[in-house]
This record gives sequence, C-alpha cells and structure tokens, in this order.
Amino acid sequence: MASAAQAMPDENVLTFRVGSERLSLPASDVAEIIRPRAMTRVPHSPANLLGVINLRGAVLPVVSLAGLLGHDVAGASPSARIVVTSARPPVGLLVDEVSALTQSAEERKVDLKVLLAQQFGTPLRRSSAASSGGIFEATTPLPQAGTRDNLALIAFELSGQEYALPLDKVVEVSVVPGDIADVPGTDQAMIGVSERGGGLLPLVSLHVLLGLPAHSGSRAQRRVVITRIGRALVGLVVDGMKEILRVSDDSVDPVPPVLTRGKGEARIDAICRLESGRRLVSILSPARLFDTETSARILADAEQGTAQMSSTGSGLSQSEQFVVFQLGDEHYGLPIAAVDEVVRRPDKLTRVPRAPAFVEGVMNLRGKIVPVINQRQRFAVTDADGGNSRRIVIVTIDTLQAGFVVDAVSEILSVAVSDLNSAPNLMTSEDVPIFDRIANIEREGRMILLIDAKTLLDRAERDVLSAIAAEAAPAS
Repeated sequence: MASAAQAMPDENVLTFRVGSERLSLPASDVAEIIRPRAMTRVPHSPANLLGVINLRGAVLPVVSLAGLLGHDVAGASPSARIVVTSARPPVGLLVDEVSALTQSAEERKVDLKVLLAQQFGTPLRRSSAASSGGIFEATTPLPQAGTRDNLALIAFELSGQEYALPLDKVVEVSVVPGDIADVPGTDQAMIGVSERGGGLLPLVSLHVLLGLPAHSGSRAQRRVVITRIGRALVGLVVDGMKEILRVSDDSVDPVPPVLTRGKGEARIDAICRLESGRRLVSILSPARLFDTETSARILADAEQGTAQMSSTGSGLSQSEQFVVFQLGDEHYGLPIAAVDEVVRRPDKLTRVPRAPAFVEGVMNLRGKIVPVINQRQRFAVTDADGGNSRRIVIVTIDTLQAGFVVDAVSEILSVAVSDLNSAPNLMTSEDVPIFDRIANIEREGRMILLIDAKTLLDRAERDVLSAIAAEAAPAS
C-alpha cells in the first residue's frame, strides 16, 4: 500500500494503537505528544477533521487517524493521545494509545505525506528542525506579544462556540423581531423578512450557513447581527451576543490550510487567540458568508415586492449607532464611538485603599490599569446585581480610560437622526446631567435614554480616578 511500508531496522520509530491495529511513525515525523484537550469545531470541515486546539498560542488542526485509515471513529479514551507532526504546518493525529519509542518495529508504518495529501490535498513539508530535536521538544513557533489593538470585533455565540465579525462591517445588533414573514420557495438559510426602516430586512440563519445544529436555547437571548452583503442589508440570526473586542494584529492567525478543504458556503476568515490562547474566536467575513449563487438568491428573495435595502434608500447614512446596556430592568445607550470595548468582569478586582465607594477596584487590561466603576447608584438601581456574570464597558473620557460595570450588553442599535430627541433635564441641580438625548424607537414601542459620555463622570470623580490609576499602576 502507498500509505504503509515496513520501517527500517535502524530507524527510531514511534509505535501506537488505532483501534485494534498497531502502527508506527518515523520519529522524524513527530514533534511532540500531548493529551487530548477541548477542541473548537470547524463548520463544513473535512469529515476526519475533529477540530482545532490551542498549542502554546498557535492553532493546531486535529484529525482522526482512525478516520484517515478508514476505521470507525470513536470518542477519545483515557489512554488517547494527540501526536503532533513535525510537518509545516503541523497537524495533530488523534490515536488511541502511544506504545513506545524504539529503534525498530514490526508495526505497519504510516506514510503521513501520502495519507494527508489524499484526504486534504495539502502536501506537508517536514520541518528542518525536526531532525535536530527530541521527540517531545516543541517545534511550533510562539507568536510575539503585540502592543497595538488594531482590529475591533463583534463576538457572538453559535451552538456553544464563539464567532465574530469586524465591527466596521456590522450596521446593528438587535433583538429578534416578533413579526417575521415567511417567503415561500426561498433558500433553506432564509428564515423570513421583517420590517425595518421602511423596507424589509431578510433574516438568515447563520447556523445553516455554517453547518451547525439549530439553536435550542431561549429566543429572548437570540440576536440579529445586521451586516451588508453588496448593496443590501442582511440580518444574521445568532444565539446571543458576547462582547465587543479590540485585538492586536498578531493575535489573529490565518486559517490552517486543512481547514479550507471542506464543503459549504461560509468560510472562516481567520482565528483570533484570546486569554493567552485559551480562547479561540473564529472570525467571519461578510464577503465570504455566501457564494455568488446564494447571494443572488437571498438578494432576490429580499426584493420580492419590497423596497431595496441600499443605504441611499433607507436613510442609514443619517443615523447613529449606540451600544445598549442594561442596569436592573432599564436599558441605556452609549455612542459607539465612545466605547473602546466590552469585556467580561474579572473574577477578582484589585481593591484600592481609601477609594470612593463607587470604585469597585482596578483591572489589568493588557498591561494598562483601568479603574472599574459601579454606576448602579448613579442610575438609581436598587435591586441585586448580577455578580461576576456582568460585563464591563470600557470607555475613554478625555484622557482617562475607565470601565463601567453593567448587568448586560444587549445590542448595538442604529437610530435614525429623526428618532433622536433632546432629553429634558432629568437631574437635580446638584447633579451633572448625563442624559443628553432620547432615542424614540417607534417601531418597537420603546424609548432609550442616551448618555453623554463626556459628562458621565463629573470633574471631581475624574480627578479621583486619575489619582487611583496613577497610584495603582506601580503596585500592579
């Protein structure tokens, strides 16, 4: 067989078991051996690609060697291991058990180059460093830490995994509308259409596009991410909104070649590494969500008896975007231009001695000390807070960066200028007015108080926070 030959007697080989079969690999083909760990599934990937894992900050595809050899694919057993190849790019092979490293073996030798090329069409090159290092030495290069936050992302959840779109490609994130009209005879991904700004917005299932199982959770948590496909707007239905992220260029990796061999429409554009690589977020591109034929079908569906969804026709050029957050039972909006990012509240904040009561502490945000403010008193919220499940909205006011603790961030709302009204003075004479406008969302029957970020902190509070940040920085 092309994929099997007898190992040379004087060649170091690694022996292992796949199902009931004993196999071997030349030691020069192996970089290291690791235990199985949590994997991130890849939509529309080849059948034998189990997913990707983080290997010291790099993205490693893991394939089932049993599947490659035509055996039944079973779940990982306690003795299972991942054999990391020394090829470039590296690939992880899931095997049932690693037996020994010996100088000779009678087990059948696996020809990885031929086997992987047959499955993925990607010939793999052996690393020049493989022959000089030991079998357990790491050969995957470690990325250098970045210092610039150049890419803004909207992260959302689908079937328990995180995906993201570039922030500049997202027009709005909103709740799922109550009235959705079916469009007979349309594409499987097409959920229906809903009214928006005098026209109809096509709603598309991102689960279908990515080949993921349908959402079984609460409808109330689902969101519609509105993006632009050509000249039209399309609403992508997701399981829930996660965060607004700002990441550095060198925390974003291109997709490994073997991940691009699967069938399907939507493609992952890149993979972002967060939290020292423990968290992987798949980045999508609106331009690559649909193939040409599907784009034409969905755009045609949206235009059946409706006004076109171009920005020139719907007045979107005369609108503003706001990050809507929740405190207690109320929702408030901040201009998106004032929001740097939205992050999870750390499990533990560093307390600062003699700090005012409204300062919960300070957090380390990629090497910068950021004071964390609890605005529940300012917003007259008296019910119990959400604990560590809350979010922190990072804003920059003048030259000070601060984090505001909120119960949840629910959506990114695009509001027409005609729907923005001046707010009456809602504060006492001793208070600094922080609400400068009101968004009157007539189509949804709600009004949202909009916050002037520049007056969110009065001058005394800003001076106190500046002193806290300066005092906390040396200690951290």
